[in-house]
Amino acid sequence: MNARAGAADDGQYSLRRVLLIWAAGSLPMGVLAWGVWPALRGHLPWHTGVTFWLLMIVGMVWQCVLSLLILRQELGTLRWSVLAPRIWAQTPRDPATGVARRRLWWWVLPAILGVGLFADALGGIIDAPMGWLGLAAPANTEVVDLATDAFVGAWWLLPIALVSSVFNYLLGEELLWRGVLLPKMRGTFGRWDWLANALLFTFYHLHKPWTWPSSFIGNALIAYPTRRFRSIWLAVVIHGVEGLVMLALVTGVVLGVGID
Repeated sequence: MNARAGAADDGQYSLRRVLLIWAAGSLPMGVLAWGVWPALRGHLPWHTGVTFWLLMIVGMVWQCVLSLLILRQELGTLRWSVLAPRIWAQTPRDPATGVARRRLWWWVLPAILGVGLFADALGGIIDAPMGWLGLAAPANTEVVDLATDAFVGAWWLLPIALVSSVFNYLLGEELLWRGVLLPKMRGTFGRWDWLANALLFTFYHLHKPWTWPSSFIGNALIAYPTRRFRSIWLAVVIHGVEGLVMLALVTGVVLGVGID
């Protein structure tokens, strides 16, 4: 199989295939969060928040495995020369000419600022209607729940945070949603493929439904430049800033910063 056979524009997905991949990547997260975690909660010798975090990592590792299985089946190989154009692992492309343009990297700045404003700073306000519907984060499902004296000096949290970041912002979520799915959605959704991708990625968060409104805005701000300039690296950078914040937060927890 030649490299052209791996081009992202070939073999666009049907709606049925898109939804099947969504289900394969999303449903395990819901099962882990609302089936496995409650069953294990209180039965393991560590904080239940750590259990939740580890289970989410398992779900993201599965997304990596699922992505590789799909790509291997499509391409017949996982050689980088064939894989890279399929998942848009390339310098951002001019949408008119298809020529790589390094200056298009500047698009990450307004996207990062937009995500920071709407998905983070204003997230509580935007997500308020979910609380009115009775959807709120259970205790110990957020990293901030680990900010207690019990984790001061717990340096083993940092390797967990690093593994979580790798699969959250590169090999798991981004590979599946922006590498496998987004390049193949135009055949079904046309020019709104990026918006459909953002919506699917939002509803993928079955483990965090209380964040859906703000998450959708953030996801759209990630998917649009990724699709317009055909580069998964834009999504990795924009989404990955969240990982840097998380690593800083975990480091603060371990150092006891801000803990009374």
